[in-house]
Formats: sequence, structure tokens, C-alpha cells
Amino acid sequence: MDMDRQKQATWISGSKPTLEGAGVHLKRAFGYNEVPMLDPFLLLDHFGSNNPRDYLAGFPWHPHRGIETITYMLHGQTEHGDSMGNKGVIYPGYVQWMTAGSGIIHQEMPKPYKPDGHLLSGFQLWANLPASDKMMDPRYRDVHKDEIPEIEVEGGASVKVVAGTVDGTSGPVQDIVTNPEYLDVTLPAYAKFTREFPEDHKVFAFVFDGEGKFDGKNASKVGEETLLVFGDGDFIEVSASQKPVRFILVSGRPIGEPVAWYGPIVMNTDEELHVAFQEYENGTFIKHGSDPEA
Repeated sequence: MDMDRQKQATWISGSKPTLEGAGVHLKRAFGYNEVPMLDPFLLLDHFGSNNPRDYLAGFPWHPHRGIETITYMLHGQTEHGDSMGNKGVIYPGYVQWMTAGSGIIHQEMPKPYKPDGHLLSGFQLWANLPASDKMMDPRYRDVHKDEIPEIEVEGGASVKVVAGTVDGTSGPVQDIVTNPEYLDVTLPAYAKFTREFPEDHKVFAFVFDGEGKFDGKNASKVGEETLLVFGDGDFIEVSASQKPVRFILVSGRPIGEPVAWYGPIVMNTDEELHVAFQEYENGTFIKHGSDPEA
């Protein structure tokens, strides 16, 4: 590979403690203030606690429109219900990929999972939808951990492929308009990982365990709760030294459209936002299914 084409981290930041839902303690890697730097991605939250008081209040019924929410559980479980009649539990290793489209009202209620004790941890990523798909029919995908392939790649890394294709192995989440890739990557001590990307795709990594180098052999080590956003280039290279490192690696095709965002709804214009919230207030928000709050 041409080392001059290696992507460099143009922005490195720690996650910030915040409260969401009915009082859930979590850490935000990026969100509203970073738009449009990570287009097509809007928000990444990392939740993790051994104290049930930090998360049991959960996220009671609330609406979404114009986005996709991707929940990846590492420990604990979350009970889900929505206006399309879907009900289920997101267990450790599971992924919920929910396309809100024209509108969903749902709730997410975290709970302990006996084998994990009181530990709850995982991620929620928000991905934007282009104007042409913001009012598409909602859809819900509950991905079992056994559906997510885990492969070992050259250099010794272990990769769980949620979306995208690595060495001919494709993840279960497909047919997404921004062509995203979502990988959970673990490098043992002294292992290396190299990944190529389409030149126009936005790429970020979030380190949640251990430490590693993400900018080539002369880079400084990056530790837990660190977000790296990469600039132009064709590939990234990650290496672990005496400590292993685990991170999620996400990429997608930018949308390049205006973003009008308030709370759980993301549209292209303020007028569209106004319509969405007006419909929510007068009971016409849901186009497919029924309002569970009615």
C-alpha cells in the first residue's frame, strides 16, 4: 500500500458524560455539536455501568423520524417495544437496527442480565437518512449474536462484522442506503489491523478497551473512551503493543444535505421539523402501525 494514502486522525476526542431518557447515565462520543463532521452519522453514545440506578429508568416511549438507530449490546439487556408491534429483548452480542423513516414511537428499557451481574454496556449510533428516504416505511431488524460472523484477519485481529464485508465475509445488516460498515475489532498484544475504505466514505473508530496506535508506527497510543475521526486517504492501520485493544470501526457514504435536528427527530428543514412535532402532538405522527401511547 502507498503509505502516503494512509488516513490520518483529523480529530481525537474523549467521550463526555451526559444524561438521556428518564435519567440514564452514559458517555457521548459525538452528537449535535459535531454535525456535519461525521456525516452520515449523527450521534454515538457509549453506555456502561455496574450500578442499576444509572440505567434502570431507561428510555420510555418517545418518537423518531428521519434516522436509523443502531443499538449494539455488549453486556446486560434492553427490552424494546414500538408502534409497529415489535417486542423483544436485545441480549449481549445482539444488534438492533431500527429505521425510523416516516415515524416510530418506541421505548428501550435496560435491565440487568443474570450472567453479567449488574453490568450494562453497549452502544447506540444514530445514522442519518437522505431526504429521499426520510419518509420511507419504518423497519426493525433484531440481529441475534449468532448471525454476526467473527473472523480472524491477516495480522491477528478478530473482527465481528455487523455490516459491510471483510475478506469475503458479509455482516447480516444489508441494503442500507449509506452503504455503512460496522465492525467490532479486537487486536491481541502486538497484532496489526489494516482496513481499506472507499475514498469518499467517512470513517471513525471508538476505543472502549485497552490501547492502540491508529496513525501508523509513529503515532501515540490511544486509550479507552476515545473517538478518532479520520481524514482523506484509502486505508487505516491499527497496531497493539503489549496491551490488546478493542474498538468499533464505522464508515459510511456522506449524504451532504442540510440537517435540521431537534431531540429525537432529524429532517432537512425547520419546517419539516415543525410538521413532525405538530403531528406528534395531534396524533397523526405514525403512518404505519399504531400509537402505543394513545
